[in-house]
Amino acid sequence: MEEARRLPSWADRDKLERAAAFNESRGLYLNLLNGVGGGMLSTAIPREARAVYYSKGGADMEDRVAKTSLLGFAVGDLDAFRPGGDVVVQAVKTRLVHAAVRHLLPRSPGWSRTSGGQTIPISQQDMLVTWHSLPTYAMRKMLEWKVPMPSADAAAYLHLWQVTAHLLGIRDEYIPATWDAADAQSRQVLDPVLAPTREGVELTDILLRQLAEQTSPGGVDRPLVNALARYLVGDQVADWDGIPREPFWEKAIATAWPKLVAFREKLLPLPLVPPLAWTIEEAARQYILFYLTKGQGTRIEIPETNRPA
Repeated sequence: MEEARRLPSWADRDKLERAAAFNESRGLYLNLLNGVGGGMLSTAIPREARAVYYSKGGADMEDRVAKTSLLGFAVGDLDAFRPGGDVVVQAVKTRLVHAAVRHLLPRSPGWSRTSGGQTIPISQQDMLVTWHSLPTYAMRKMLEWKVPMPSADAAAYLHLWQVTAHLLGIRDEYIPATWDAADAQSRQVLDPVLAPTREGVELTDILLRQLAEQTSPGGVDRPLVNALARYLVGDQVADWDGIPREPFWEKAIATAWPKLVAFREKLLPLPLVPPLAWTIEEAARQYILFYLTKGQGTRIEIPETNRPA
């Protein structure tokens, strides 16, 4: 643990500070993409979906979301790599959990039956696949949404996740050095493995149901939850995840969200933003609030068993 908690020699404090400011200024997009978008992508990654499903966390997805959000929000916190931040602590705890899962999961009949012959979960490649479902995916979407992106901000955001990858145990030689390298590696390791699984469909339904039921006192309508999830990951991944089609909300989001982003970036005057956009933005905020509040009062703990039979 003493070795694992040290930042790499190549960590750049100035870039980490700039990344923290970038996370704060782009929090709505990043939290939505890394929380909900990354979550929907993860359930379409067969080895990850099955590893989650058959490990202890798969039996209580609300608790699993809480523990995952602890690391995610620690990475995005303004104090992430300052003395008051806890990203290093959460990363080391996550590595201990990964070690326990690598030990326990090969004993699970469900995992053994579906792992395709690869007995040890959370390999270097598995972690890289998951890594690309977070920063690489988020950067692609922000560029797709035409979020203004100074090159220094983009470089700082990449550096933040390079350091995080190192802390999570990904070997330095595998960590992409540039965004172009990240895009190329993502096409190599993430895109080809995306596929439907029974476990992924079940986990997706649990996550979306929790979002719809618990994101506000009155809840967010499940059709809006479905449509926003589909918008974030696209129709192919959404179909693999078993997310229902919602024609009205899908059309509304596709029309309103780009205008909402343009307004937030001061590229579009308020009168051109459709009123429905504020309903969609509030749903996005409720999504994020769900992930934030789930992490309160919980701790990352080493599992001692797999999913109960």
